[in-house]
Amino acid sequence: MEAVCPRCKTTSYRNPNMKLMVNVCGHNLCESCVELLFVKGAGACPECQIPLRRTNFRLQLFEDATIDKEVDIRRRILRDFNKQQEDFGSLREYNDYLEMVEDIIYNLANNIDILETDKRIKAYKEANKDAILRNRIKPTKEFLELEDLMTEERQTREKAVKEQQILEDLEKKARIRNKEKLIDDLMFGEENAEKILEQHREEVQKMEMKRGPFSNAGQDNQRSTKVVNLIPDEPYVYKEPSSEFLGPVPPPTQNLEREGYTRNIRGASKAEQAGGYVENIGCLRAVQEAMAGLYFLPVSAPPSQS
Repeated sequence: MEAVCPRCKTTSYRNPNMKLMVNVCGHNLCESCVELLFVKGAGACPECQIPLRRTNFRLQLFEDATIDKEVDIRRRILRDFNKQQEDFGSLREYNDYLEMVEDIIYNLANNIDILETDKRIKAYKEANKDAILRNRIKPTKEFLELEDLMTEERQTREKAVKEQQILEDLEKKARIRNKEKLIDDLMFGEENAEKILEQHREEVQKMEMKRGPFSNAGQDNQRSTKVVNLIPDEPYVYKEPSSEFLGPVPPPTQNLEREGYTRNIRGASKAEQAGGYVENIGCLRAVQEAMAGLYFLPVSAPPSQS
């Protein structure tokens, strides 16, 4: 996905070295815009006008800046809300505590009741000072998983940048070699200069086709002109699967209730309906199993030869 700075509209296509930075508000800016807007150390976000400090900007790890915002909030909240299951008398109390933590993170990430949520956090920190300090020595499982996720995302990003840099270096060296070869052919070759230039253009075009349409993504004004030929295809149309029952054909699903098959079937609960299950599914399966094989005629075994 192509990264775009919302202020200066610079893209990673035009500037492969562009770095997007994100702050606590969740809105991103490129590194150049951060240097320009926050030259005095503080300023307002161009999108939401929230006062920000330049030191709080960090490299954006995920493609969506809101994910960076939520991860940062979750990391900050879990430093204080670090109780573990053994700190509670029952599993129900522990689950209620986890639900409270998720509500706080959701409110902060989506700017819902910020003042009330901050008061709630402050009251919790005042009431659980000792437990917070004690549990900071042993990080929670969720905090460690979050750290692993951020480390993995950072490594993936660094690997992608290195691979892109290697490709750019290889292309640069190839262009230098082609240029030197062209100069040598023009200086010492015996063929016509126009023919040499035409051969050089053909070789360059073949190399570009081998690299693919996205290999020169970091070069300005050198977009690939290669046309991708799409294979024509028909849209998918669902067809009811046909089965051999070897018995009476079961009624279609839409007729089960009308013909009275579901009269003695327990209705699906709300939880089952949320999972996509309805009582007609179980009823149809039972009817199919009851009717399948009623017309089956076993093949008689051949007489044994004594």
